[in-house]
Amino acid sequence: MRMSDGLFLQKCREVAENCKDIKFNEMYLDTVCLNMVQDPSQFDVLVMPNLYGDILSDLCAGLIGGLGVTPSGNIGANGVAIFESVHGTAPDIAGKDMANPTALLLSAVMMLRHMGMFDHAARIEAACFATIKGGKSLTKDLGGNAKCSDFTEEICQRVKDLE
Repeated sequence: MRMSDGLFLQKCREVAENCKDIKFNEMYLDTVCLNMVQDPSQFDVLVMPNLYGDILSDLCAGLIGGLGVTPSGNIGANGVAIFESVHGTAPDIAGKDMANPTALLLSAVMMLRHMGMFDHAARIEAACFATIKGGKSLTKDLGGNAKCSDFTEEICQRVKDLE
């Protein structure tokens, strides 16, 4: 890792040297994790190799409720983007009406914002958060007994109510 991390840091330092308006700070991953838990607002953008990013993203997912509610977006320099939930496909619960759709819905919210559809994104996001806060139709991973379809139905109704 010394070789790959060294090259990565060398390139980051070179870019930082040429972009003085961007604040550049190096930290060990364990320090980043500690600071993320204590005060995540101190970070705007984090750049790191994939392994460290995977570790940190799982930690952050835990801070907001787990992988089932964590959205993800990858946006290229040319604007091409892909949005997905952080968690895997969960084949063990496929077709059982048990999955929590929050991560996928919030990924769609990110996509809508990327496309400039801010009002649509805001309504879906508000409906998701209100459904979770209301506590009536929560999936098992959120502490409830609702099916995925029940949870989704409540979100859809809340979106309609916000129109």
